[in-house]
Amino acid sequence: MGELHDLSALEQGVLVRGGEVSPRELVTHYLERAHRVDDDPGTTVGAFVTLTDELALGRAAALEESARAVDPDAPRSPLWGVPTAIKDLNLTAGVRTTFGSPVYADFVPEVSDGVVLALEAAGMVSLGKTATPEFGSPCYTEPEGRPAAVTPWDRSRMAGGSSGGAAAAVAAGLVPVAQGSDGGGSIRIPASCCGLFGLKPTRGRISGFPMYGDPVGLATAGSLARTVRDAAAMLDELAGRRAGDPFWAPPPVGTFLAACDRDPGHLRVARFVEPVIADVAVDEACLAAVVETSRLLEDLGHEVVDVEVPLPREAVAEFETCWSVLTALSPVEPEQEHLLRPLTRWLSERGRRVSGPEFGAAIGAVRRFAAEALTALAPYDAVLTPTLAAPPLAVGAIRDDDDPQGDFEAQKRFTPWTSAWNVTGMPAASLPLGWTSAGLPVGVMLAARPAEEELLLSLCAQLEAARPWRERTPPGW
Repeated sequence: MGELHDLSALEQGVLVRGGEVSPRELVTHYLERAHRVDDDPGTTVGAFVTLTDELALGRAAALEESARAVDPDAPRSPLWGVPTAIKDLNLTAGVRTTFGSPVYADFVPEVSDGVVLALEAAGMVSLGKTATPEFGSPCYTEPEGRPAAVTPWDRSRMAGGSSGGAAAAVAAGLVPVAQGSDGGGSIRIPASCCGLFGLKPTRGRISGFPMYGDPVGLATAGSLARTVRDAAAMLDELAGRRAGDPFWAPPPVGTFLAACDRDPGHLRVARFVEPVIADVAVDEACLAAVVETSRLLEDLGHEVVDVEVPLPREAVAEFETCWSVLTALSPVEPEQEHLLRPLTRWLSERGRRVSGPEFGAAIGAVRRFAAEALTALAPYDAVLTPTLAAPPLAVGAIRDDDDPQGDFEAQKRFTPWTSAWNVTGMPAASLPLGWTSAGLPVGVMLAARPAEEELLLSLCAQLEAARPWRERTPPGW
């Protein structure tokens, strides 16, 4: 069967349930790989901030003991016993959680958030915390005092952000599937840079318990994986509402994993390649990937229709206002602000200058723009765009501590489509269907109507079956 890391997460789950591989064997295999790759400055992909060897091995042993103590035929999650990793923005009880910032270098939460609890309930085993930039704000992952998260396809280039560590871990074979989060593209951006499938679910699909820290409703957890089915299986475990959730999505008809095996039928797919943001140069490889995906969709029996950009340019300024206020909400004592990176300080200062009525007006404007976009796109089953304006850039190409405003503008030019679906709340995914002549991955993005992840996953799985990408592995695999 080759090496264990050659298998998908679901294939590993089958072996565990059949007794052919134990959770401890899987955890040991992946911990060895993680240390061998990420501990060596010459091979690191900057995936992990913290590896929790003892906790992971103890958790795996406890799973094995519990399996012996109950009916071995009792139903279990398809991912029971499979290793994963948790983004360093998520609270993990007893495990250091830094939020990518020196301000929280020694912070150890007393509770775990809903995402972590859901993965634990599914019987998955976290190997540790994956790297993220400070407070998850930038679209690249270059944490303070740590190696940058890089794409294993070219270790001089960024893994993207803010789930860059999670994407680097999956793409380098350090875990089979990982959790990320996405407030403006932070799952789909690193998925594109690392040659992965990355899924941002619909607003309210996954609970924000217990912090509920996003009053705008832009951010959600999601999954990064080498296959559509693995990402869908993780979504099955993460999805679900809690009693205190401010908004939620209706439950799916079946499982998200089962949706991957359905024929999506004949679909109308809207397409636009013009960036939502003005004055953006788009790399030819990104445009070519959309053209090729359009042909593939048509070959599969779907109709592709060119449409106008559904969000006006004015929406960008309102999104920026909300983004800066959300950054300013990160709790930092005044005497510690000097520890923050220049971009975080600049965004926080900008956010603090926004008055309460101005923030309320921006939220209202964002929701009106979203309503107009949703109405314009309602006749279509899916929407196709590039994921990014360029293939993965060199590490440091965007970051500019001397000019944080320029840094922010460069981020916008690199990601001129992704935040649109955070504004509308639509589910969206990046698929690794494009490649440059130099062998760098290029994602294309598909979105669907709110709460229609099942249809989106069915379409994505159909595309994966038509143009498989799983066997394409990076150097050092």
